[in-house]
Amino acid sequence: MKASLPYKYITSVKNGKHYVVFDYKDHSGKRKRKWVNTKLPEKCSKKALKEAVEAIVAEFDKSITEGEIAVKSASTVPYAVMSDEGASNMLLGDFFSEWLTYIKPNVARTTHLCYRKISNRYMEYINENYPNLTLGQVNHNHIQNFLNYKLDNGCKGSSIKQYYLTLHSAFAYAVKMELIPKHPMDKLAVPRADRHEATFYNADELNELFKVFKDDKLELVVNIAAYYGLRRCEILGLRWDAIDFKNKTITIQRKIVSDYDDNGEMKLYVETRLKTNSTRRTLPLIPHIEEMLLDKKKMEAKFKKACGNSYNKEFDGFICRDNLGNMISPSYVTQHFHYIVTKSGMKHLRFHDLRHSCASLLLANDIPMKAIQEWLGHSNFAITANLYSHLEYNAKVNSAETIARVLGGDPAPKSEPDKTAEKKTATKKSTAKTASDTAPKKTRGRKKKSDNPEGTGESQRSTL
Repeated sequence: MKASLPYKYITSVKNGKHYVVFDYKDHSGKRKRKWVNTKLPEKCSKKALKEAVEAIVAEFDKSITEGEIAVKSASTVPYAVMSDEGASNMLLGDFFSEWLTYIKPNVARTTHLCYRKISNRYMEYINENYPNLTLGQVNHNHIQNFLNYKLDNGCKGSSIKQYYLTLHSAFAYAVKMELIPKHPMDKLAVPRADRHEATFYNADELNELFKVFKDDKLELVVNIAAYYGLRRCEILGLRWDAIDFKNKTITIQRKIVSDYDDNGEMKLYVETRLKTNSTRRTLPLIPHIEEMLLDKKKMEAKFKKACGNSYNKEFDGFICRDNLGNMISPSYVTQHFHYIVTKSGMKHLRFHDLRHSCASLLLANDIPMKAIQEWLGHSNFAITANLYSHLEYNAKVNSAETIARVLGGDPAPKSEPDKTAEKKTATKKSTAKTASDTAPKKTRGRKKKSDNPEGTGESQRSTL
């Protein structure tokens, strides 16, 4: 889009349809906005969307040329229409509404929901402390005071960082669209997030957890979480077509998330856009999970036949459903897991911490960090290392022993000597000695010079 044009336009999604949104000034200098429906659904090909946008823009240009739409000329509005002071007079609440609409097609539903929550909390603070604040009036003090307010009210450093990043992204959009001349957060430093220490169950505690959830609605969900370390949304997103019983594989390729619909009601949505590309992965089918899945498949067929038309077929094909075919929601998993763990008297743990428990057991059994990254589906090695590096105690012990040996100090204490290795060494020596003693001696022929140790250096050669 050229800056010399007397208007700007973006594509946005509203009510499940793609729109082209034009932003321009009329002859009097008043800011105008025009929404043009492409008549294409939210899920359409990029090629189709591009062709529709080009046609709409061409039609808009024609309307300006023929005088149907009065637009202030580019010569009187240098660089861009939206750089004018009128744009920055937009109320901050209206700006966040525009930004959330703009980014919706390009971010995951869960990310958009997080942005909405943070924007709403920020606007609650602004409306209470700085009523009628416009976009052009926002400065770093308004944002710094908000972050300080959240910290004073017990908000964790990691949450503060999320607030910072969300607001930074929003105002970066304002700068990009030339609504404001500069970023109001340039003078702020990124808040330092607290290091997250992962909580987890050991093997004995996990086995106890499996007993607690025996015959519970979440029994299969809890087992998959512990064995595979999958995220909550990934487990709920598993369908039967993701399980290959012949080749013994399980594929993570979709997720179930909850969000508000246009009527403000919470609904479940199926998404194929996963968190990162590495999240989409295929793993070996563990025999214990395979057995549970086969039992689940039999029970599902039994209840589907018994319930008849009353069986819920909305999410047909998904694995994690109750006996009536109703989908298990993400919120139910979190709440019910907390309830059962608390009721049983076990150590308090979030459902997501089963993912950490899986990683800790793999580390404890000397599985390389890189392999754990691929198993969990982390986008890069640094995420895995930052979360679980403090659990790699065996590697640290080996490092201590190595540096002590190299520098000539006392070696680090070992937990237990390797008696098996010593026994094997002793056995080899004994076998070698026996073989030497029982070897037949030469009784004929001339005595070789090499048979005499003093006659050659061969027998005196070092074996190091």
